[in-house]
Amino acid sequence: MTPPAVSFEVFPPKSIDASFRLWDTAQGLAPLDPRFFSVTYGAGGSSQNLTHDAARTLRRTSGLPVAAHLTCVGATKAEVLETASKFAASGITDLVALRGDPVAGDTRFTPHPEGFSDSVALVEALAKTGDFTIRVGAYPEVHPDAASVQQNVDWLKAKIDAGADEAITQFFFDSSNFLRFRDACADAGITAPITPGILPISNWKSTVAFAKRCGAHIPPELAQAFEKAQRDDRTDLLSIAQCTELCDDLVSEGVEALHFYTLNRPDLTREVCHAFGVTAASGIRNVA
Repeated sequence: MTPPAVSFEVFPPKSIDASFRLWDTAQGLAPLDPRFFSVTYGAGGSSQNLTHDAARTLRRTSGLPVAAHLTCVGATKAEVLETASKFAASGITDLVALRGDPVAGDTRFTPHPEGFSDSVALVEALAKTGDFTIRVGAYPEVHPDAASVQQNVDWLKAKIDAGADEAITQFFFDSSNFLRFRDACADAGITAPITPGILPISNWKSTVAFAKRCGAHIPPELAQAFEKAQRDDRTDLLSIAQCTELCDDLVSEGVEALHFYTLNRPDLTREVCHAFGVTAASGIRNVA
């Protein structure tokens, strides 16, 4: 079986120590020859600059493809497109276009009065520039703001029709959920690649909280296994085994690419990749 292509998500640092951790993550995972690193994007304020600076530095120092996140939150259309132009000027022409999470204290997304109303409008505007490869999010399980998985499918189709090139899903723990979603997307006429998002579990408590916020179902047997592994201090071993099995199931069903949410902790992701045959292909290329 041919190993899948891989890509990795990292987040921008907010301290000197975090900067070193980001670089260690890139240095540890770059030899696996990823399709790209994606750099997450927060809402409002200095986080926008943090994303731009991290993406630009990662691109310059590693020579690897970088996809920067771009959201609609807390900014006018002109400001969002200006940020996109700054990415392009830095040589970053891959974007992950997202609506974004509600601002702190709100439970629902509220568009800026002069901003993009949703991710479809954002994708359409970015596509009109002709400057970017555009990736978007997808939900194999019911999005917190959606009524059904079919609504997730319909919304994804709208984003693809607006000009998106590829979708990356939210993480999930049951491969059958992704496979059913993939089939539903095909039935809806979606032909763009849909790449599964994979989360190696590094902290069980945080994972449970994150899953609750984004609507990712946790199988009862997985919860029981991690509760026992915590008592036995064997969570890393369980995480690697669980994640490797999930990836193997997906690859055996024809999935050709996987996207890992690393949380700037490369060790588990690297071990999982090694377990299903993705090994060092090249070192970091310094093109500064």
